[in-house]
Amino acid sequence: MRKFFNNMIDKILPKDPFGNFVFIRRLTVSIVGSLTYGRYTIANKLKVEGTEHLKDLRKSNVLFLSNHQTYFADVISMYHIFGSVKWKFKNSINNPIYLLWPRARIYYVAAAETMNDGGIIPKIFSLAGAVTVKRSWRAKGETVQRGVDTDAEDKIGKALDHGWVISFPQGTTSPYAPIRKGTAHLIKKHNPIVIPVEIDGFRRAFDKKGLFFKKRDTELTVKFKTPLHFEENTPIEEIVARVESAIGQKMPDGEWAKPIQEKMLAKEAEKKRKKLEQQMQSMGQRQGVKHQR
Repeated sequence: MRKFFNNMIDKILPKDPFGNFVFIRRLTVSIVGSLTYGRYTIANKLKVEGTEHLKDLRKSNVLFLSNHQTYFADVISMYHIFGSVKWKFKNSINNPIYLLWPRARIYYVAAAETMNDGGIIPKIFSLAGAVTVKRSWRAKGETVQRGVDTDAEDKIGKALDHGWVISFPQGTTSPYAPIRKGTAHLIKKHNPIVIPVEIDGFRRAFDKKGLFFKKRDTELTVKFKTPLHFEENTPIEEIVARVESAIGQKMPDGEWAKPIQEKMLAKEAEKKRKKLEQQMQSMGQRQGVKHQR
């Protein structure tokens, strides 16, 4: 009898793979959507393209890969778009009726420190489907060297099994940053439908976190592109290159691009310098321990 009632409760109040009630997630999406709707339709104008690629998509194992410009404004805009598409609207969020019953089986990959140290708003929005991972290369705006989060791929895999996942494969809001190879390994392991997304305007309109305005009346663009297809034996390097090009993050050529290239080279040099400093400090600590012995 107890098993019968448990099964009934699971059907009435289903949970996601992480033990969260789906109705709580749907309510969170609806509330956050209602509070942020004017940011994309009144304060700024959101231009959406390519939602025909979302039509009739399966309900799970779909991976959206996008460039990244703010911590939260980018992903919230996609929640709006996915809800609108669910209600059969095309390339528009102008009819907010979709907020009455938004799409709930959506997840987004986010850095753990961003969600844990960003205050109350990130903690609330995490209820909408955050899959938190510990970045091995960066923490609190600083370059770091630490072990890979071995649980990350398993968590993202669970999310893919249950719904759609939004991921930012560069792992940073810096333009033209390299694509992390973990994205390619994820694609090879789970074979999801991969839909590239290219966004623009968010960096001009919002602060880095995407919570406060920098400039109003900005055109924000979100463009969904033709799904990418990969064979089982596609090399990791090819997957990375195709994703990089599809989301508009291939380093541009020409004279006008030299300042961008120089800035990226300077960042890489700074990363190498900090890595060398950490290695030297580590060696010094080990030598100090030996002398104490």
